[in-house]
Amino acid sequence: MKKLRKIIEEYKKGMVYTAIDTETTGLSRYTERIVEIGAVKFTKDGIIGEYSKLIYPEKKVPPQIIQIHGISDEMLDGKPLFRDIAQDFVSFIEGTTLIAHNAPFDIGFINKELNIAGLGELTNTKFSIDTLILSRKVFPESRKHTLQFLAESLQIPKGTAHRATDDARVCMELFHKCIIHAEQPPGR
Repeated sequence: MKKLRKIIEEYKKGMVYTAIDTETTGLSRYTERIVEIGAVKFTKDGIIGEYSKLIYPEKKVPPQIIQIHGISDEMLDGKPLFRDIAQDFVSFIEGTTLIAHNAPFDIGFINKELNIAGLGELTNTKFSIDTLILSRKVFPESRKHTLQFLAESLQIPKGTAHRATDDARVCMELFHKCIIHAEQPPGR
């Protein structure tokens, strides 16, 4: 609860956040690669900017993964490697508090790619907010805490599910809803 109060205080003071999401070739950051990265920079007053890139992963995207996010090898042909966009991405998120749904997944993949690019790991991750954990605290009665289920139950426009920028935007809206709900007096 103490951490939640601190998050609410920082939000009210105008903290700058970046909601991030990645789409990948699979689930293991040790063997798989990022194919899309999306980020939405915002404050309590609204969106400041968006970042969206398709990325050539240097390997084929398995058909079962294409069925999830819809990103095919043909869509990735000719796209930049992560190392080619890494510095731009780091500059975009610099000085912000990161937010992600299941943050260890996205941050783990991003850090792996940054290490491959020779840039080292993100420095602002110890201040990151995981909306999966936050939603479990704020909405303990929810049957599920997946991003798509919460978006549906909280009436957050989903855009295209499992596309990085749309999911980052949903994550941002979920964060706003968590803050608003957490501030309400019990019983309302």
